[in-house]
Amino acid sequence: MRARMSQLFPAIGLLLAMLIWGSSYVAMKVALQAYDPSVILFTRMAIASALFLFGWRTLCFQACRQDWKWLLALGLCEPCFYLTCEAHALVYTTSSQAGIITALLPVFVTIAAHLFFHERIRKGMIAGFVIALSGIVILSVRSSASEHAPNPMLGNLLQLFAMGWATGYTMLVKHLGTRYSAVTLSASQMFMGTLFFAPTLLLPSTNLPTAFPAIPTLAVIYLGACVTVLAYSFYNHALRHISAVKVSVSVNLIPVFALLFGSLLLNERLSPPQWMGIGLVVLGIIFSSFGSQRHDGKTVKHDIAHETAPGV
Repeated sequence: MRARMSQLFPAIGLLLAMLIWGSSYVAMKVALQAYDPSVILFTRMAIASALFLFGWRTLCFQACRQDWKWLLALGLCEPCFYLTCEAHALVYTTSSQAGIITALLPVFVTIAAHLFFHERIRKGMIAGFVIALSGIVILSVRSSASEHAPNPMLGNLLQLFAMGWATGYTMLVKHLGTRYSAVTLSASQMFMGTLFFAPTLLLPSTNLPTAFPAIPTLAVIYLGACVTVLAYSFYNHALRHISAVKVSVSVNLIPVFALLFGSLLLNERLSPPQWMGIGLVVLGIIFSSFGSQRHDGKTVKHDIAHETAPGV
């Protein structure tokens, strides 16, 4: 009984993490109704940094001199460039489509692991990637401009770029993760993100807020406190008690929750051709998952993809 309970609470936490991350796209769309992307990103990082400072006693950060360039690259990948691409993507596309594209991240990471770490990969993995990418093309081409998606093709392309930065981040975590704790790396990212986005508030193109509507303001607070800190804490706790394979599979719940929240809260609707594109993305991910797990009948270690998280 005690063993079951020890597995139950991490599983519930993992489900909550996926739910929170899935809702982040809707929260960002709501925040964008009142605030400039630069204002949202800076505030989000500042809130997360403040929360990490409360737990500063648990942070032990003594970086080796040779690691500074890698730590800088880590912070630039995520949150700086990743969130910049994603925030502007959500200006042009729907939260549902952005969430579906995020499901490609484990595929991107697997291919990058093959290129940089020479992890074995099957042809089925490549086939799955091509199928999923064709689904995104259909999803974008068949999307017409609307109130929620004024330029879906541009928005989906920016979201793909965001996945590229997330892939680079995952590769760097693989390099640095043996020397620094996950909490320490995450806190350093938040501090760097705050410093990175602060100057963007001074740009002429940035519209500083003159009013603070309740719902968009709560959405920004939710992004900083829940999406960036709380969900990551749940995810990190689950990794300690649940197998990496099961955690990796659970990431596929994020686009499901993104579609659900987009439909319920923003009244986003998808056309039949777009659903066909989504079906191809899901089919491609299934192909890729099977293709990356086995090679010549033998299980292949796939640690990097299993460490993949959707972002900060």
